[in-house]
Amino acid sequence: MPSKFNILLISCLLTSFSSFATQHFAIAIHGGAGTISPSTVSADKIKLYEAKLKQATDAGYAILERGGSSLDAVNTAVNILENSELFNAGKGAVYTFDGMHELDASIMDGRTREAGAVASVKHIKNPINLARLVMTDSVHVMLSGSGAEEFALQKGMELVPNRYFDTISRYQSLQKAKEKIRKLESASSTASAFRANYVELDNEYKMGTVGAVALDKQGNLAAATSTGGMTAKRYGRIGDSPVIGAGTWADNESCAVSATGHGEFFIRYNVAADICAKVKYQKKSIEKASNEVIFGPMHKAGGTGGVIVIDNKGNIALTYNTVGMYRASRKQGEDAKVAIFAD
Repeated sequence: MPSKFNILLISCLLTSFSSFATQHFAIAIHGGAGTISPSTVSADKIKLYEAKLKQATDAGYAILERGGSSLDAVNTAVNILENSELFNAGKGAVYTFDGMHELDASIMDGRTREAGAVASVKHIKNPINLARLVMTDSVHVMLSGSGAEEFALQKGMELVPNRYFDTISRYQSLQKAKEKIRKLESASSTASAFRANYVELDNEYKMGTVGAVALDKQGNLAAATSTGGMTAKRYGRIGDSPVIGAGTWADNESCAVSATGHGEFFIRYNVAADICAKVKYQKKSIEKASNEVIFGPMHKAGGTGGVIVIDNKGNIALTYNTVGMYRASRKQGEDAKVAIFAD
């Protein structure tokens, strides 16, 4: 007859196994938010976006389903979006004012709160991969420009020519943006006047980022974000995507966030970390927390964009204050849900 100790041990093991077996897992991704509308995107183009969003979501989900890490899931999902010309990241990156491409990315581990980021890299095919190397193989959090690429070479990463990121549609957008900038410069009598007028241009030609958040079977959260920045950006401008706390955040005690939108506002209002702080310290749901931030003071100040959020129970919030946001999600045992405009 089994002893009380053995019965207790078996009970604990069964409880532990049951807890592991029922651990929720889920993933959400975005492909940017901004001035998209049903009238400006053809039905055929919408199908292309939806197919790519589903592909990225299902790829990340497959990793989670077989017990893989949330870090691997978000990394894989973002890679697929970076390799597509449809999105402003990697291959589809927009042009700077000088006709180049400068890319940013960041990734964060919710289990340890370790993070890695790169900014203004010009020859990295998949910036999110380099951001992860910064997190795992360096003592730093953020590397930029030529220094980041020197680190990439030391780690055996192959560089690509900047023209790898060239696309016709992004080049056409650059020419339109530059023409509007020239008109604004000639029509604005002061720097403050130009700044005020430039806000509207900024909203028109800023492009979204791509990103992913996930919860794995071990209960660990992760977030990743990657972008080509803003069309016709100058002076080495860096947005929120590589800024931990602004564009990316993950903490197992609260939630994981990837943001997309007008980066200057997301930096000023510390959007990603602020949402998780509301969850952690004010015990708010991710839906309530993200609504308060995305539609709160930042939006009133002129900030537009959105976030994807997942908490440590597998709940998902997809919140945006623009007409649309390319987005998709998939929870344990469910099919992927894909959307661009309001449901």
